[in-house]
Amino acid sequence: MKPRSKILIIAGSDSSGGAGIQADIKTVTALGGYAMTAVTAVTSQNTTGVNSVIAVPPKEIEKQILFTSKDIKPDAIKIGMLHSTKVILSVTKSLDKIKTKKIILDPVMIAKGGYKLIDDKAIKVLKEKLLRKAYLITPNIPEAEVLTNTKIKNLNDMIKAANILLKFGVKNILLKGGHSKAKFVYDIFLNKKKFKVFNSKRIKTKNTHGTGCTLSSAITTFFACGKTINKSCELAIKYVNQSIRSNLNYGKGHGPINHLSSIKINRKFKK
Repeated sequence: MKPRSKILIIAGSDSSGGAGIQADIKTVTALGGYAMTAVTAVTSQNTTGVNSVIAVPPKEIEKQILFTSKDIKPDAIKIGMLHSTKVILSVTKSLDKIKTKKIILDPVMIAKGGYKLIDDKAIKVLKEKLLRKAYLITPNIPEAEVLTNTKIKNLNDMIKAANILLKFGVKNILLKGGHSKAKFVYDIFLNKKKFKVFNSKRIKTKNTHGTGCTLSSAITTFFACGKTINKSCELAIKYVNQSIRSNLNYGKGHGPINHLSSIKINRKFKK
């Protein structure tokens, strides 16, 4: 098959392959897209946590974005980990030059093990400069709490936080409910005209490393292929749930999900 869309991924690298740019590439490829990248940081991590983060200079990130896009114009852009003010400003400046409207922003702030990936000043700049450029943002509950300066304990709190984000100039929001303790996972989709709750039965597993990165990349791929943003969210949630159910069980901590869950391997390539 030929790829149906071209996706530029702007995000950090995860050496263990479960999250970050590695998860993004796997997701885009598994769903029929062509993945390009601009690496914002190199992390040393595994399923038990993050050991170190090495930043890529903002100028080099800008070069990756512009030089790649000049040759192969992306149909959509997925943005993940942006760890500093300078990086956020560099990416914002680059986006102004590319003029791709289909931008999905996953405001990555905290790693699965609790490691903080962005400083407070950068969060302020993200809110002021980048949120309104995105067509959709996909914060989880802890990220939404940081962005809105509120506490989220239930579904009503999620709806209130999503409405606050709308006031920041955000066009579409998918507030992810995976961090709640409820039996069901509620993901809130909201814009000025539409409100929808995606309801999924919680899958009992510790192997959920990279679900946020995977979800946003899946949404970007479906959206780039012509699906509506609402339908893209629905299909991406189904893909992530299917990938979690595989329960790969790699590593000693929070293991990765199975990005290949959507692929049927041609008979002649099977062992």
